[in-house]
Amino acid sequence: MRDKPKILVTRKLPPAVEARLARDYDAKFNPDDRAYDTEELVALSRDREALLVCATDKFPSNVIERLPEGVRAIATFSVGYEHIDLTAAKARNIFVTNTPGVLNAATADLTMTVMLGAARRAAEGEAMIREGRWEAWSPTGMLGTDISGKRLGIYGMGGIGRAVAARARGFDMEVHYHNRNRLPPELENGAEFHESPESLLRASQVLSLHAPLTPETRRFLTRERIELLPDGAIVVNTARGDLVVDEDLVAALESGKLTAAGLDVYPGEPDIHPGYRRLRNTFLLPHMGTSTVETRDAMGFRALDNLDAVFAAKTPPDALT
Repeated sequence: MRDKPKILVTRKLPPAVEARLARDYDAKFNPDDRAYDTEELVALSRDREALLVCATDKFPSNVIERLPEGVRAIATFSVGYEHIDLTAAKARNIFVTNTPGVLNAATADLTMTVMLGAARRAAEGEAMIREGRWEAWSPTGMLGTDISGKRLGIYGMGGIGRAVAARARGFDMEVHYHNRNRLPPELENGAEFHESPESLLRASQVLSLHAPLTPETRRFLTRERIELLPDGAIVVNTARGDLVVDEDLVAALESGKLTAAGLDVYPGEPDIHPGYRRLRNTFLLPHMGTSTVETRDAMGFRALDNLDAVFAAKTPPDALT
């Protein structure tokens, strides 16, 4: 009987996922959940056949080139994979896999949370309660903005974008979108396609970002593009922090060009732009888009399904290389 494949697990994972790892693999765990630096990642990989990593682990080409010959796969516990150099992995014949699909619902739910939180000034209201500043109800107190009936612009109409669109229709929002390719009618479900991002921005009273992070989308939301949005628009980002130019978004929120922003992701996490903290018209969460027990279990199981395929001499279902 073949020995269990040797796996490095770089972060602490949910108990059900670690239990399956312990059952099926010779797994080297990280019980302290401490992010490893480059030298540690390379050293801990020396006797391993695969790595189960997270988005906090960086695998540029110079790290992948130093991995031992026995490493056959890198499975990332995320849908995003910009932290791994795919070209370098492919050159080493290392499979790279991700976990698409299983996190769409949770991320879409949180998108609606930050959208509503921003529109209805939820962070301000909660702070008033916690700080004992709420004195009495007032007809003109804490006035927010309805999202019902508003034009929602979705930048990136993949699985998460479509899940957001489905939820937004429940709030009677009018869905518009831009995508690299237009969707077939059955997936559009009545959403209006815009050939260019600029056209989408002009229509978007609420803009929700759901594009992957690529050289083309990095720093997408600049001052110039914000100016295309209708005055008083709301910006929502639960995708990637680097889609946004922080300084430009903060300036638009300070000037009143934008009514509010709901954010769950930021460049340079957890060291976010200080402007977001001082603004009252921001609703901020700490990268919680997939933070449910059910979703994190599903992500782990999806990663393990991919590794199971590798060690069964099959192409993993979510192979990126």
